[in-house]
Amino acid sequence: MACSGSPLLMKLVSFVILAFLVANLNSQTQCKNFRSIISFGDSIADTGNLLSLADPSDLPGSAFPPYGKSFLNHPTGRFSDGRLIIDFIAEFLGLPLVPPFYRSQHASFEKGVNFAVAGATALEPSFLERRGIHSSTTNFSLGVQLRSFKESLPCLCASPSDCRDMIENALILMGEIGGNDYNFALFQRKAIEEVKELVPLVIATISSAITELVRMGGRTFLVPGNFPLGCSAAYLTLYQTSNKEKYDPLTGCLTWLNDFGKYHSEQLQTELNRLKNLNPNVNIIYADYYNALLRLYQEPTKFGFIKRPLPACCGLGGLYNFNFTRKCGSLGVESCIDPSEFVNWDGIHMTEAAYRWISEGLLNGPYAIPPFNWSCLNSKIKNKKSLDTLDLL
Repeated sequence: MACSGSPLLMKLVSFVILAFLVANLNSQTQCKNFRSIISFGDSIADTGNLLSLADPSDLPGSAFPPYGKSFLNHPTGRFSDGRLIIDFIAEFLGLPLVPPFYRSQHASFEKGVNFAVAGATALEPSFLERRGIHSSTTNFSLGVQLRSFKESLPCLCASPSDCRDMIENALILMGEIGGNDYNFALFQRKAIEEVKELVPLVIATISSAITELVRMGGRTFLVPGNFPLGCSAAYLTLYQTSNKEKYDPLTGCLTWLNDFGKYHSEQLQTELNRLKNLNPNVNIIYADYYNALLRLYQEPTKFGFIKRPLPACCGLGGLYNFNFTRKCGSLGVESCIDPSEFVNWDGIHMTEAAYRWISEGLLNGPYAIPPFNWSCLNSKIKNKKSLDTLDLL
């Protein structure tokens, strides 16, 4: 029998301890006091970029009331009645709201910078066009946004070492992105099998962007999955059918579209797990947007919403209060009296109230995988038990 000081036994004990530490390290995120937020994505995270980039004679709907009616009481370029998930995250961290980057004048990017543009795709628009998928909203794909970030570094930080320090201590919000790649295809009624072919390409693009940012010093990434598309008023209107078997009896959402949303999210999680294994010192957190939102449709009254939460608050006509030719922000299209009672805002995007609950589920659990670790943050943040306690600006 080997004695307690046996080199072989000591090596075995050391290996077991090391394995235990690695397993625990990988099972949760390391606590980090983030100094800023760096954001990429589409309209789910756009705090005003599309509005800044738009031709003054052809402004997006988000430039007009009732957008912004629940936040500062005027449009801010956000595609909602108020704040977005990125805004609630910034407030929770004690950071200022993240300013849009494009064509911003006199904006301070010391505490964060946002490259997300409404209508943006993960894949290049030219690639989608070759597949017969047309997108006319913007050409600011994820690749363009990432290139803008790299080109802007001399303006964001003083030296290469300062830039690396900034990126290392930032929470990098990678999306939501990829939703529009699917939206443009599905709105054109492409077959679901054809749309599914885009999934590995979209995920590879997201993975490539994360890998590039890791090389630049990125250490914490929040990467959202897709929403339950079958609960969107736009899709419910476009694919409305008398076949009751197409709908979830609990929510009234289209099951085949929700199945697609789950498929994307599952494939994304698989790729993120691969990246985690390749980069054990990097925190890659999956944001489960799908289930964080779906629960609001499953038990709406529990969260303060109306019993029938599928119709849009801002819209016109039909069973779901949505019309593709007369959308929210158009002349004569009005909104509900109290958006906080609605989940859907304009048929495609959610209300501030819904985004608040999604943010709550990410920051305080259980919809961030692995969960955030806030143990080392200052008392002001640690004592925020619920986002419902946040003061309105």
